[in-house]
Amino acid sequence: MNYQSDVEALNDFAKKYEILKNEINKVIIGQDEVIKELLISIFSNGHCLLLGVPGLAKTLMVNTISRTLGLSFNRIQFTPDLMPSDIIGTEILDESRKFRFMKGPIFANIILADEINRTPPKTQSALLEAMQEKAVTAAGNTYKLSEPFFVLATQNPIEQEGTYPLPEAQLDRFMLNVKLDYPSMDEEINIVKKTTTNYIPNLEVILSSEQIIFFQELIKRIPVTDNLYQYAVNLVSKTRPNMKNSAKITNEYIYWGAGPRASQNLIIGAKTLAALNGKYSPDIEDIQKVAPSILRHRLIINYKAESENIRSEDIINELLK
Repeated sequence: MNYQSDVEALNDFAKKYEILKNEINKVIIGQDEVIKELLISIFSNGHCLLLGVPGLAKTLMVNTISRTLGLSFNRIQFTPDLMPSDIIGTEILDESRKFRFMKGPIFANIILADEINRTPPKTQSALLEAMQEKAVTAAGNTYKLSEPFFVLATQNPIEQEGTYPLPEAQLDRFMLNVKLDYPSMDEEINIVKKTTTNYIPNLEVILSSEQIIFFQELIKRIPVTDNLYQYAVNLVSKTRPNMKNSAKITNEYIYWGAGPRASQNLIIGAKTLAALNGKYSPDIEDIQKVAPSILRHRLIINYKAESENIRSEDIINELLK
């Protein structure tokens, strides 16, 4: 990218984000905050876990984002009989009687892992290994995944029968946990109007994969003050019960708190949010805005919290006051 300085690049990044948002809104009506959090995940080089009931256009949303970013997209429907080889690929014997590797659907820039909790842990771990290593191993050979690589996994918060909930250590691999809610009345009217006609939006590609990787590296270079590092680590340490910095509400309602990956994600998430908003450095307000989505799936509440109907979000909101 031919920029004179990082400041010029950040200015262009904020402009590109506005254009990107407008392009996505040609297809997706409302859900602005959800789209923003998905883009924070992508530009932070992280992954996202999306909680939402069926029919809220999760697939359409991710597909639209991939099209406007010029990235390849695959959707994997997780089912109880899905095997690891169905995701990463398998070796086959070709016509010349030689083994060759047939790549699975994981070989794309953006992966929608639909209802990840519907498949057994063995298959879940195959996806999570690819998320962490950005590579897959088959028959002793390692295959690098194309960059950028982003996984959006979805879970249905209603149906829990016949599911395999992700263990806490695997949940920690997701940078953000985003809740997708129903659209407002006006938004739903607009959705129905657009989707019951022959209207087909023409989407422009706003960024290339090279530009995305450049902006991911640019965000890492954004300066952060020492007091912001202190605030992020202090906030995370307050979620850990029976520690020096533990908050009273933590000791009362949390069984297990967030680890160091949460502190890292708070800083990189705040950097990305600041850059999207046209700022050259994040502040405490940016950390507070990304904190709920970064922390909610990392706090394990105890039986007392469940019996009193206290959620992890309630505890996070109290800690942010």
